[in-house]
Amino acid sequence: MEQAPPDLERQWQPAPLEPLGHTDAGLQAAVGEEAEGSRDEVPGDSTMTENNFGLKKIEISVSEAEKRTGRNAMNMQETYTAYLIETRSVEHTDGQSVLTDSLWRRYSEFELLRNYLLVYYPHIVVPPLPEKRAEFVWHKLSADNMDPDFVERRRIGLENFLLRVASHPILCRDKIFYLFLTQEGNWKETVNETGFQLKADSRLKALNATFRVKNPDKRFTELKHYSDELQSVISHLLRVRARVADRLYGVYKVHGNYGRVFSEWSAIEKEMGDGLQSAGHHMDVYASSIDDILEDEEHYADQLKEYLFYAEALRAVCRKHELMQYDLEMAAQDLASKKQQCEELATGTVRTFSLKGMTTKLFGQETPEQREARIKVLEEQINEGEQQLKSKNLEGREFVKNAWADIERFKEQKNHDLKEALISYAVMQISMCKKGIQVWTNAKECFSKM
Repeated sequence: MEQAPPDLERQWQPAPLEPLGHTDAGLQAAVGEEAEGSRDEVPGDSTMTENNFGLKKIEISVSEAEKRTGRNAMNMQETYTAYLIETRSVEHTDGQSVLTDSLWRRYSEFELLRNYLLVYYPHIVVPPLPEKRAEFVWHKLSADNMDPDFVERRRIGLENFLLRVASHPILCRDKIFYLFLTQEGNWKETVNETGFQLKADSRLKALNATFRVKNPDKRFTELKHYSDELQSVISHLLRVRARVADRLYGVYKVHGNYGRVFSEWSAIEKEMGDGLQSAGHHMDVYASSIDDILEDEEHYADQLKEYLFYAEALRAVCRKHELMQYDLEMAAQDLASKKQQCEELATGTVRTFSLKGMTTKLFGQETPEQREARIKVLEEQINEGEQQLKSKNLEGREFVKNAWADIERFKEQKNHDLKEALISYAVMQISMCKKGIQVWTNAKECFSKM
């Protein structure tokens, strides 16, 4: 009989973890159009397989946001924001015009979609949603989630989420995702019928596995530590950016005082008046430009925030691995215990203290028939345990293989995105400084002509 594997960690070991780091999805993405079958283990599940799905290229956009009022589940009136999702096929057939489909979705429906993807694709680093409420903002910017500027930035983030999912080689094939884009009525009922909530792992179970697993995979442990550090570093970076933005806002607005002083001064000077008035005008324009600059800068901050939330998506994959490893170890431990019991019954020797051993000493030995019956039951349980352990081993290896393939994809995406975001941020700061130099150069020319 197969003993509990002594090297569980080695059996689950994936390829070496390289430094973490998507190709740009653009507006076009291939999305599953039809599905006929379902997964064997989940009746009614709508995930598309290689043999029963069709992909069609479509353009996806979240084009509008609209403030609405309605009733929630508690029949209380609430105000919320709805987002218009537009999809359009880019495949022209027979010269026919391509129609655009559109429907409205609330933020909570985006959350429902992502929760479904997390449960059914635990080996995938599922793209995060944009923040529900503004965080890490400079103090002059509104943190109200109904503020038009915030709603606009969240609209862009929701569009980016859909493009991330649509460009993923596995997630794009899911029928629930396709219905999210195309089925306005009864979509919630459709996704709830999959029963994904019942398959979600409880937080308590995940926490228990984290502390009780004996042979954690070192590479997944390193990945979890990396995600914690990534979240910490980006959080600090966003806080520093917010503080710099506050100070920069003050510096720019002080230039408005220059403008006012120069304008007042020009009123009492005859020969120098024109030069002072022109210099004051340059200062006023410079001071008023900071509002648009910092609002544009928030879009770069949102790109960093996406990877702040991606850190949690990485940890979700690690937690699922810990749960599977813990279940494997418990199955191996239970199998070893049953083998020991069977051996003790067969030889008549008891190696460890047990309640059954004490009962035997107090009330006498079992009859041979009773012992044979117990041995037979244990042998059946051992056979079932060995099959279960083998199945869990195969499931674990498959999970590691698929998870690591997706992590490799995520590394390329992360390196590409963060590199571009940081370069763009630096270019924006350089451009802003050049504008400041140009303002003072213009002011100098005004002073020289006086």
